[in-house]
Amino acid sequence: MEVQCFTVGAFQVNTYLLRDETTGKCAIVDTGETEELLQCLQALDPVPDVEVILLTHGHLDHAGALPSLQRFFNATTYLPRLEQPLFNTLPEQGDWFGAAHMNRPCGRIDKLVDDGDRIKVGSSTLTFISTPGHTPGQGCYYDEHDIFVGDTLFKGSIGRTDLPMGNHALMQESLQRLMTLSGELRVHSGHGPITTLSHELMTNPFLQFLR
Repeated sequence: MEVQCFTVGAFQVNTYLLRDETTGKCAIVDTGETEELLQCLQALDPVPDVEVILLTHGHLDHAGALPSLQRFFNATTYLPRLEQPLFNTLPEQGDWFGAAHMNRPCGRIDKLVDDGDRIKVGSSTLTFISTPGHTPGQGCYYDEHDIFVGDTLFKGSIGRTDLPMGNHALMQESLQRLMTLSGELRVHSGHGPITTLSHELMTNPFLQFLR
């Protein structure tokens, strides 16, 4: 699939537009917390035919703009099943950062995904792998070339586990499991530049316990 990244919002979160090259059908991975992503997509010519919205986890910078996207696109929204309790706290998450103006409505979840579930985007298929630790239900979506990891893994770093509902032991288990996938997978993180699983395994200081 073709991958286009839009970095949006106060948290500079990476959101992604995936386009199936055969059918032109598209998926969005994560939303940002403002209408900035929607404005970017509306400015494209043609406006993408979005049929799927995939959330990696329920933090406001990754899921807060869901309602605005749902008002414009007739798309099915997927959320990791174990992430539902955190997603439900979106109306108060701004308070956690001392920024009540960032509290957001939850939006609509159409389908809950579990480890190993597959999601069709046109003629392409993405597989969901559960990688809890940053949050209870954080997960990644991948095909044979690319993996969209949310805040599980970054170039040279990993997701925080000191926020509410984080768990460092679970994060280490998830990272170990993630590294069983093909090292050639291009890693598209929630923040920062693109990398690969093999590069991170060799160089990421937070993965020393796996080397």
